[in-house]
Amino acid sequence: MYRTHTCGQLTLADLGKKITLCGWVQKSRDLGGMTFIDMRDRYGVTQLAFNADDDEALRARARELGREYVIQVKGTVIERSSKNLKISTGEIEIKVADLAVLNAAKLPPFLIEDETDGGDDLRMKYRYLDLRRNPVRNNLVLRHQMAQAVRSFLDQQGFLEVETPVLIKSTPEGARDFVVPSRMNEGQFYALPQSPQTFKQLLMVSGFDRYFQIVKCFRDEDLRADRQPEFTQIDCEMAFVEQEDILNLFEELISYLFKKVKNVEIGKLPRMTYADAMRLYGSDKPDTRFGMQFVELNPVLQGAGFPVFDNAELVVGIKAEGCASYTRKQIDALTDFVKRPQIGATGLVYLRYNEDGSLKSSVDKFFSQEQLQAWAKAMDANVGDLILVMAGDADKTRKQLNELRLELGNQLGLRDKNKFSALWVVDFPLLEWDDDTKRYHAMHHPFTSPKPEDIALLDTAPGEVRANAYDMVINGTEVGGGSIRIFEKDLQQLMFKHLGFTQEEAQTQFGFLMDAFTYGAPPHGGIAFGFDRLVSIFAGLDSIRDVIAFPKNNAGRDVMIDSPSSISQEQLDELKIEISAKA
Repeated sequence: MYRTHTCGQLTLADLGKKITLCGWVQKSRDLGGMTFIDMRDRYGVTQLAFNADDDEALRARARELGREYVIQVKGTVIERSSKNLKISTGEIEIKVADLAVLNAAKLPPFLIEDETDGGDDLRMKYRYLDLRRNPVRNNLVLRHQMAQAVRSFLDQQGFLEVETPVLIKSTPEGARDFVVPSRMNEGQFYALPQSPQTFKQLLMVSGFDRYFQIVKCFRDEDLRADRQPEFTQIDCEMAFVEQEDILNLFEELISYLFKKVKNVEIGKLPRMTYADAMRLYGSDKPDTRFGMQFVELNPVLQGAGFPVFDNAELVVGIKAEGCASYTRKQIDALTDFVKRPQIGATGLVYLRYNEDGSLKSSVDKFFSQEQLQAWAKAMDANVGDLILVMAGDADKTRKQLNELRLELGNQLGLRDKNKFSALWVVDFPLLEWDDDTKRYHAMHHPFTSPKPEDIALLDTAPGEVRANAYDMVINGTEVGGGSIRIFEKDLQQLMFKHLGFTQEEAQTQFGFLMDAFTYGAPPHGGIAFGFDRLVSIFAGLDSIRDVIAFPKNNAGRDVMIDSPSSISQEQLDELKIEISAKA
């Protein structure tokens, strides 16, 4: 046996036991008469003790150990004189009788400790070393615990875990596919799934009325903190359900996860329509950990002769409580923030409600004190508050003010990662207009059912049709989304027509699904949770990279294994693929 115990297991209850441990050298301390070594494995750290009266050859071998050497020790559990109650083994140490080096190690390129000196790029290159650090390892332990809890909950609810294909057919809707050339079918390609969407609907047709899968999905899209080219979903589908059934069951799942994994009660999730979310927060994934809701000010601020307001489709403001003391420099910094190209605003107007009761704005020459009082009243402002206003095109201005609201929330400490605020956003538009293609696209996907009472609007006002769709939002992040599906061939054909598909195109792309609907498809619907995002929220992290064992960087590269990479000419020839000289 290589080991009898792990490095996080032994306590005072084990005093006097003869044990064998294996692990990595975390650090060593040579104090002359005594030598101490901290040995680490996945489970914890145990202190090894070498005394002056030990065999000199044994102590010499201990002094020669470098960081990250893999070692095996045999010895006796004794009580530690200088205890460390911060770790589970901090009351004992091992009096070593024998030491074996199982494998020597080069000096690591960064400190393998909780607080490391390694930058992101270096740690990504040596990810296998980064995974030895407690914070990274703990993230993966949390991920495992959440996956097990999900499986346990869904199993108790009668769900079956079914695997669906990874090599599938490319479809034109949604994000760009990753494609895989087929050697046996020259000139043809598989696609990696962006979602198991059509397969889980086919499982409903097959009579598997409760399906789930913790599944890898792939999207060839630009990356950011909460996106990776490959990601994991908790994918679920149910037959013979309405929207209310799905919201109730998966609200129960999220509540179960919070209680089981974090011992947090999140309570009943409120519901907000998409229209209200955009009106009050300028976002379909509002962060409701704090207030600062939008107030529309067109009736109050237009008509005073200030062109920026008078010519705007929307004038809208937020109230930052207690921030009237913001200096001009601080307000200028906020103005520069919203003027950044990523946000694109042209400016920012402010109104201070000073401690002496006076009102001071950046547009005083256009507004009397009486008008400023009306402005403050409309915002329900009090002494000490700061009002920030933006104006312009309605949709753009709401999005810009949302970014400002979130930035203020960060500055004021209102976005506490240890506080959780979850809600459902419902009644999304079924379709959204794309100025580039000059046609409507499905806001979620083309299999989402419209609200029955809105179907007649498809021909006259398609932009007003609401979907039987819903998103779960936690702390301003969309963690899950789904819909009640179309399950009748005629309605699915109508949907494809309004998305600009010809009958031939719809049959070529999705004929298999519409044919399946003619063989007795039940009413069904489902949801998919972004598992990486969910784990990162539970871990209090901003990036999903930190909860993935081997993530890609922002360029979509795995710098550890140097992927993607070129392939041999022989492989290209087998696939009948020619690479241009320019490439």
